[in-house]
Amino acid sequence: MLSILIPTYNRECTALVCALVEQAGQTGHAYEIIVADDASTDASVSANQQINSLPHCRFEVMPCNRGRASIRNWLAMEAKGEVLLFMDCDAQVTNPDFLLRYLDAIRQAPVVCGGLRHPDALPHPDVTLRYTYEKEADLHRAASERSKHPYACFTTFCFAIRREVFMDIRFDENCKEYGYEDTLFGEELKRRDIPVFHFDNPLIHLGLEDNLTFLRKTETALCTLVHLQQRGIHFHSRLVDKHQQLRRWALHGMLPPLFRLFAPLLRRNLLGKSPNLTLFALYKLGYYACLLQRNKG
Repeated sequence: MLSILIPTYNRECTALVCALVEQAGQTGHAYEIIVADDASTDASVSANQQINSLPHCRFEVMPCNRGRASIRNWLAMEAKGEVLLFMDCDAQVTNPDFLLRYLDAIRQAPVVCGGLRHPDALPHPDVTLRYTYEKEADLHRAASERSKHPYACFTTFCFAIRREVFMDIRFDENCKEYGYEDTLFGEELKRRDIPVFHFDNPLIHLGLEDNLTFLRKTETALCTLVHLQQRGIHFHSRLVDKHQQLRRWALHGMLPPLFRLFAPLLRRNLLGKSPNLTLFALYKLGYYACLLQRNKG
């Protein structure tokens, strides 16, 4: 049996579930779709109730917010299938053979990732930062590129995994805020030498936040990164590598005061119509350095 597991928060996802039901019914495989709402605060809860009327589907609302890792673990415990297909709620299926290709791929490895991509055109003028960032990343999301670093390129946006493998690992529930739960899971797969197969079967990512929201989520992710480091959890990151390089050159101490001086100018660019990704990288490096200084103090 295939269990399709979708966590959601403040987003209606009935169109996604309907598309999946249509495909699943054509695969010839037994299936279930479970959508778990992580205590949403808007009208999406009411809209998503219609999922319960679809065949082999159910919609559950959590009584309180569990967090990104915990709700995925809950979904896996509720699932009955031997294959778990996780996907985010802000996705769109465009490949008519999407599910069949995942069912075929899972025969080749216990963990498989089909990838993601973003709309060809800017969906809204207020999402320029996230859109510019993701479209640049899309250039390196082909399976041939992801396969060069299979664990580092693991993403929770959409992946399939054998149930017994997932239940032996699970997501780290200390990750309650945004950021790095997929990195930690990938690192654990690597530590256990569990093969990850990357192939080209992308979902379209529709949930692009406005510039200010994405910048705040980026700051939250950096706070999560520092929290993980304080717990003694370390992994490869270009941001951390760059900071360590500056530390070796005894230049890292300059970052916090420079960041505080130039942060308003950086934010003005990043929140504008034409954000610069180099300035975004500098913003993240400076913010990270300030967090390290604050926690050291």
